[in-house]
Amino acid sequence: MINYLKDEGIDNKLIAQLEEYRQENDLDNNDRIIRPEYKYYGKEVLEQAISALLAGKNILLTGAKATGKNVLASNLSYLFKRPTYNVSFHVNTDFASLIGADTFKNGEVTFRKGPIYEAAINGGFAILDEINMAKNEAISVLHASLDHRRIIDISGFDKISLDPNTRFIGTMNYGYVGTRELNEALASRFMIINVPNISKANLNLLLKDNFPSLKEKYRKAMIDMFISLQTKSENNEISTKAVDLRGLIGAIETMKIGLNPFDAIKMGLVNKSFDKFEQDLVLDLIKTKIPEKIDESVFDEWEFWKNKRVQHNMGFREEVWLFAWKILSHGWSL
Repeated sequence: MINYLKDEGIDNKLIAQLEEYRQENDLDNNDRIIRPEYKYYGKEVLEQAISALLAGKNILLTGAKATGKNVLASNLSYLFKRPTYNVSFHVNTDFASLIGADTFKNGEVTFRKGPIYEAAINGGFAILDEINMAKNEAISVLHASLDHRRIIDISGFDKISLDPNTRFIGTMNYGYVGTRELNEALASRFMIINVPNISKANLNLLLKDNFPSLKEKYRKAMIDMFISLQTKSENNEISTKAVDLRGLIGAIETMKIGLNPFDAIKMGLVNKSFDKFEQDLVLDLIKTKIPEKIDESVFDEWEFWKNKRVQHNMGFREEVWLFAWKILSHGWSL
């Protein structure tokens, strides 16, 4: 993952400080250090986030949906080699679901630790997903954890000092049903980073990295389609429902199974809106970018196996098998 930062052009001094942190706080064998499925692409945002976390600050990632906030959060946890504790906030989030509560176990009353408690004592990164979905009074129990005191001090429980490595990464969308205005007391306890919509260049990097065998002409068509949808949403011509990066990735994954690309995109993007008029608008745009019927595979399987060879350092025997596969699959003769 460090090489990925170098490829992104992240400042070398920042990378050196991150590597020093990792060496001093190594936890390679912890099963909560999870390698993310996708990489986050965005040099400026990455530099801001890494700098804040190295400085011991908590960060709040804000922005529209599907801009990669959760992907960024999981990338940061892995880059810092810290155990991850995920907390999904909702209207009924309370003290017990965050810190923990007494429960019966083997006939005795024991304390069941919540994710915030676990992150506090284990030096973990607590990812507070959709933090503005919860009531302000529920989140207020975190105030002492998030500010300079760095403690959990609740009446009836022992006071806990946070491990020096503990960090909190909040994420929030704004302007959606069910979300609330974040109060100033909570916001002041975070360094706030605005995560922008993905750029054309970064979307290209994301798709090339995760789908190396996707043929270039189809990759470009899907990028053009997604960026066009994003632009229409920014101009308030359509809602953000169809501008769903998760949906695009899911659509491409179903194409790999064999589903017709146009049908896959309808499932992943078009059908995210339940308004027939908006569906038609989105569908009309997609038809200008992606043919309804494609008679060939959108994937280059030969390119796929070439990438496998590089990734797994194939030897002579595997190369012979690869050459034979190429002959058979393309109908060549010796």
